[in-house]
Amino acid sequence: MARARIRVALTGAAAALLVAAPAGCAGWGGTGAGSGGANSIDVLMVNNPQMIDLQRLTAEHFTRETGIGVNFTVLPENDVRDKISQEFSSQAGQYDVASLSNFEIPIYAKSKWIAPLDDYLAADPEFDQADILPPMTGSLTADDGKLYGEPFYGESSFLMYRKDVLDAAGITMPPRPTWQQVADIAARVDGRQPGMAGICLRGQPGWGQIFAPLTTVVNTFGGTWFDAGWNARVDAPEFRQATEFYVDLVRTYGETGAPQAGFTECLNNLVQGNAAMWYDATSAAGTLEADGSPVKGRIGYAAAPVVRTPASGWLYAWSWSIQQASEKRDNAWKFISWASSKRYEQLVGDRLGWSRVPAGKRASTYGNQEYLKVAAAFAEPTRDAIASADPRNPGVQPRPALGIQFVDIPEFTDLGTQVSQYVSSAIAGQMSVGEALERGQRLAEDVAERYRSRKEG
Repeated sequence: MARARIRVALTGAAAALLVAAPAGCAGWGGTGAGSGGANSIDVLMVNNPQMIDLQRLTAEHFTRETGIGVNFTVLPENDVRDKISQEFSSQAGQYDVASLSNFEIPIYAKSKWIAPLDDYLAADPEFDQADILPPMTGSLTADDGKLYGEPFYGESSFLMYRKDVLDAAGITMPPRPTWQQVADIAARVDGRQPGMAGICLRGQPGWGQIFAPLTTVVNTFGGTWFDAGWNARVDAPEFRQATEFYVDLVRTYGETGAPQAGFTECLNNLVQGNAAMWYDATSAAGTLEADGSPVKGRIGYAAAPVVRTPASGWLYAWSWSIQQASEKRDNAWKFISWASSKRYEQLVGDRLGWSRVPAGKRASTYGNQEYLKVAAAFAEPTRDAIASADPRNPGVQPRPALGIQFVDIPEFTDLGTQVSQYVSSAIAGQMSVGEALERGQRLAEDVAERYRSRKEG
């Protein structure tokens, strides 16, 4: 790469473009967990905007139709993960339903903290499980072959870029670019407009921050956290090559304050014209194309960049699961089957607008002309990204656990976060990539040894 630099300050915040949500509250008409009678359920969920829409619509539409009251407890992501873990591991039965991701669901299923849904699906053909995108179903199915969650909305990852900036530079973005092509384009468009970086990539520490995109880069470069025999491979040549590429790219042509930049900061950079490209979650497109966005209509969408694999996009879904200890499972399923249904998507489109539909989970969404009117720019790339995601085979070698942008084991949250701190320090110029990954390898070996011991035992 040419000139290395670290840009020095983030510009503004993306709060004006993101829907604010309450930090923690009971549902409308409810007073929190445990407050209802026999014909009510308690739902613990993350405070994402789509969830808040659900909360507002439930009493008038679900409760009025079924007679089932819903008491919501709504918390920020880190807080809700902690509370769900405490609640479900103790099997206290205080909450009947919780919002879990495809990271937690296979782990919780193995621990028998959540109930399988297969019998409910067999008795409820109207739900139409076949309409759920297969990668979503696969990521919510445990090793026993049973389904333990239904997606509320889902996402993959793709490359977002300023069409006008590339056009002015005489550049055509390939529909399925390689990472080297992306790096070459970043070099050519870097600084084309005042203050504009060639690309924005997450550098903020966290297993779900920098290592969400970076692990997909590792996969397509031929690397993996662990091989099929539970041998740690963090300092292997392929993992190192991918990480050096990522760090060099963001240091040379990346955004201001890259070591502190996560999803929100990169979203803000693209919206404000401070980056020409961004590789990240497909869910960002709704904000980029929203009414009032200064870049609406200017963004192009290409497949997640690759090196050795045919695809490299990640897979993530906020989903619903029923606590094993719940005494109200039938009512819990009725809520889940409504909240994840085609009918609910239509309700949101009619009442709140099609840009707010919790998409990314059903094939039928991408044939709905009302939805496509507002999502035409990104609907097909999003569907294609999700459809090509393979959580059971995301790289070039067999893996010991599910996951594309994560390794689906409980230890990965700590492992990924600790290693991410080292890599973020490498972006900041405080250590080399080699040193970061050597430290990461030692941590990964400790995890690997535990799993090899269990396997041998």
